[in-house]
Amino acid sequence: MKFAIFGNKHQAKKSKSIEQLFDAIANCKDSFIIDKPYFDFLCEEGVSMPAPHGFIVGDDFDADVAISFGGDGTLLRTASRIGRKPIPILGINAGRLGFLTTTANENLGAIIEKIHRGEYDTESRSLIEAVTQGGELKNYPFALNEIAVMKHDSSSMMTLEATVNGVDRITYQADGLIVATPSGSTGYSLSVGGPIISPEANVLVLTPIAPHSLSARPIVIDDNAVIEIKVCSRSHNFLIAIDGRNESCNEEMTVTVRKADYRQLIIRSKEHSFIQNLQEKLMWGKDVRE
Repeated sequence: MKFAIFGNKHQAKKSKSIEQLFDAIANCKDSFIIDKPYFDFLCEEGVSMPAPHGFIVGDDFDADVAISFGGDGTLLRTASRIGRKPIPILGINAGRLGFLTTTANENLGAIIEKIHRGEYDTESRSLIEAVTQGGELKNYPFALNEIAVMKHDSSSMMTLEATVNGVDRITYQADGLIVATPSGSTGYSLSVGGPIISPEANVLVLTPIAPHSLSARPIVIDDNAVIEIKVCSRSHNFLIAIDGRNESCNEEMTVTVRKADYRQLIIRSKEHSFIQNLQEKLMWGKDVRE
């Protein structure tokens, strides 16, 4: 089996723990390729590792399983590198909360051994795509979590006009608007008041960012819906963030968000369900006074 390894270059304190992963892969006599910038980072940190089978430069690579070693942000970047390739991602949580990276950074030997034997389940997660008129995007246009249209700087709020399926029109006076997948419902959308959605639900959520009207609330819609977003801003520009990949756009550009025509495979932890993960990460039902 061949693994493709990606990691977070901003977690020097936790970089040594990846040695367990390399030992587990070596014990199974499997091979791995590794993202070249991440490899250079590990070398600088003095991490001991066997020689990789090759380096990942760009997005042209092949593997049986991709390993994302970090937090949810690292997994999102890994998903963008994988693109349409049918490679499942194992998210190992070396970050903070980790709603997507549910595998703990412990007992990696047993985890890799199970994957080596093919004893794992996957979840097929939906993605969304940003299509623009009046200009082209520079970044990868697909998102596993969310696509957010936001004000570019600290200027006054924007007017956003969102049209759903060419019929229903919603106008927001706000700092921005998030279109989130079920996977992204526990990300940026949740932090600004959006609902938590089970990953297998076939829906999207529109969540306004700091709306001027208190009656503006998140709304859950069918994921086959097509959302067209037009912006009017005093600065005449706006920021679009696609899973955290930001770029500036002119307000003459229209953004259309729709469901992508492919899905991402995520290796699921058999020890924790989605609800159990929420209970653990958000401390549901726990008395903090104890």
